[in-house]
Amino acid sequence: MRYDEAITWLYSFEKFGIKLGLDRIEFICKKLGNPQNNYKTVHVGGTNGKGSVCKFIGSILNSAGYTVGVYTSPHIQRFSERFVIDNDEISEIEIVLLVEKVKPIVEEMIKNDNIPTFFEITTAMAFEYFYDKKVDYAVIEVGLGGRFDATNIINPLVSVITNVTLEHQDRLGKTIQEIAFEKAGIIKENIPVITAAENNALDVIKKKAYEKNASLTVVDKNFWEKTGGNLDFQNFTVHGKLKDYFVKTQLPGIFQGENLALSLMCVEALQIKGVYITDENIKEGVEKATNPGRMEILGFEPIILIDGAHNMAGMQMLKDTIKKDFVYDKLILVIGILSDKNVKEMIEIINPVADTIIVTKSSNIRASDPETLKEFFKPKTATVKNNVSEAIEYAKKIAKKQDIIVITGSLFTVGEARDYLVKNSEKC
Repeated sequence: MRYDEAITWLYSFEKFGIKLGLDRIEFICKKLGNPQNNYKTVHVGGTNGKGSVCKFIGSILNSAGYTVGVYTSPHIQRFSERFVIDNDEISEIEIVLLVEKVKPIVEEMIKNDNIPTFFEITTAMAFEYFYDKKVDYAVIEVGLGGRFDATNIINPLVSVITNVTLEHQDRLGKTIQEIAFEKAGIIKENIPVITAAENNALDVIKKKAYEKNASLTVVDKNFWEKTGGNLDFQNFTVHGKLKDYFVKTQLPGIFQGENLALSLMCVEALQIKGVYITDENIKEGVEKATNPGRMEILGFEPIILIDGAHNMAGMQMLKDTIKKDFVYDKLILVIGILSDKNVKEMIEIINPVADTIIVTKSSNIRASDPETLKEFFKPKTATVKNNVSEAIEYAKKIAKKQDIIVITGSLFTVGEARDYLVKNSEKC
């Protein structure tokens, strides 16, 4: 099998959509010998910040000398971004080998009218890949929700629920409490939980932690403070349970303080369980951690900032970060949103800070028509560009050196933008 054939086969399962439940992933993994039970794991769920927390924890463990797998989704540019060991993405040949391993199992399931989803297959591949490579630890990001997410067959050392806001209400529930209940489904018996959830969501998580006899650490704004930085880095002090930590990160956005606090409280929980991690490992791991496509600067004069803000909370974080962390003359917004998102509400959040608006669309079939997006920006006038590369070139053409170009709206928009900008970096 060639790599392109393997990827085509995998993506053929996207048409089956999302089917919550654990029976299919359990079947695949049982056939594989339950690889997920052969190494230690950390489970990271929540609404926003999951990716950054996974990257921080993975980088810290790796700096401590461990072989570490990190499984995240979705990817920004390449499918291989989902499977990372010690900061190296999986190779094409390794993807092919994994597909060849799981394909007979999936074909057996299809015969029995028990078709798995794209995410279930890729999750099983991740579990098997980490086993094949003999990782010491795997940091696993929840795909959707938690209780019935395909990743929820692991028995982690620590569970993290970053925060809970309204998202995927068609599948997770209409209210914050219902969504929090689904996310709290990753809480396991006697396994410590770290969360930054608030108010009603926190009440639900507290109840579930109590039922599972799981110790709960609630991270709030008292756990961290920003102490300095510029466009290239930020300095934070994180007040842990065991000590204070003075760390430097290349990831922009003041909200990284919360992500760092969650990550370091998770690290402390691991230390209490006997995992050897030094203060120097923590400092080095935080400084090395990257998270492409999430609040990432890809150009200067003008500043070009890309961020996969794909829900209301993410868009609010982006808006707050722009206002607090950046100095500029005009903000040129390039935006493309998926049609099944809260389009009107997301635009209402970002619209007030935009001086110039360029609406566009990714190549994803779910992308909103730019002409439709344009209407939501009224009375401001938005310029329509039919693809991401055209939108970027137009933004660069009209931008002055003191301006900022912000590209956002969906991970697909940001992925295409990042691919174009990196390939044309000499023009940035």
